[in-house]
Amino acid sequence: MTENNADLDALYDFCDTILRAAGADAPSALAATRAMLHASSLGVDSHGVRLLPHYDMVFRGGRLNKTPDLKFTRKRAGSGLLDADDAHGALAAYTAVDHACDLAREAGIGAVGIHRTSHFGPAGAYALAMAKQGMIGVVMCHSDSFVRLHDGAERFHGTNPIAAAVPTQDGDPWLLDMATSAIPYNRVQLYKSLGRDLPHDTASDLYGINTRDPNSVEMLAPLGGEFGFKGAGLAGLIEIFSGVLTGAKISPEILPMGGPDIETPRDMGAFVICIDPDGFIGRGLMLAGMDRYLSALRTSAPRDGARVIAPGDREWQEAARRRKTGVPLDPETTAAFRRLARDAEITSPI
Repeated sequence: MTENNADLDALYDFCDTILRAAGADAPSALAATRAMLHASSLGVDSHGVRLLPHYDMVFRGGRLNKTPDLKFTRKRAGSGLLDADDAHGALAAYTAVDHACDLAREAGIGAVGIHRTSHFGPAGAYALAMAKQGMIGVVMCHSDSFVRLHDGAERFHGTNPIAAAVPTQDGDPWLLDMATSAIPYNRVQLYKSLGRDLPHDTASDLYGINTRDPNSVEMLAPLGGEFGFKGAGLAGLIEIFSGVLTGAKISPEILPMGGPDIETPRDMGAFVICIDPDGFIGRGLMLAGMDRYLSALRTSAPRDGARVIAPGDREWQEAARRRKTGVPLDPETTAAFRRLARDAEITSPI
């Protein structure tokens, strides 16, 4: 099946318009659009604009608060809790980022736990927002159970992503954005739409046996293949930060992202950590150290026919390409966009 390309600016306007038509207030629509376009720009298509039909549905269904009143409570010099009031997860995360950066400028490090939040899409978007302020950013969240434990045969953890971003002297930030499952579930949906087989050891059937058929997937495998205890353990750490430390539900208690209940808020949690280099060796020395580190990494000897890259290098290259060629949309997303455009009586970007 083929993909169609859409212009980035047109996608931004379309997503923002559709979410406002669903009743979302301006901050919610802008935050969700900003996060989706971050992912689609960098080639993280599983968490990009293909999420728009879902967000439209849960805003209209009542799961998300269309006009949330987010409240931040500072607990210590460098820590606090954000009550997201069942907002869109992107609005909650960007709000927490701003508070964490303010705390870090004063205390050297700022940590903000988020509760009563929802699906926030690409964790890297929020880590990057801190790096663009000259900070080191770490972001994590949990989600509803969809990943088996190592040697497990039922869903337990969510995909529980973690992301980190570090500024550099002259180039784009170092950017790590990963799920603790072998792949995110949206990747399964994407491969199903494209008619592709999944990679080995990434998803399992009803009995916990790995399968490459996206139509047979009942749960995801933890990161690590035969050594999946590492991915399951890391998912557990993120569960503690995002669920236990924030007072939110834990993964087995969270309603499924895909429904059928799209009216009840999910009470998810997330966690944001911001580190000000000036609270340690100083921004100048940190940037110089990052340059030395990345220079050594990128000139490290590769295997025959391969190339050594740092986290984020592929994404920045893809972003430059997509600024010129547009964002590829799979057939399922293209059809959904055209339906949304008809319903809103606007022009589809594809």
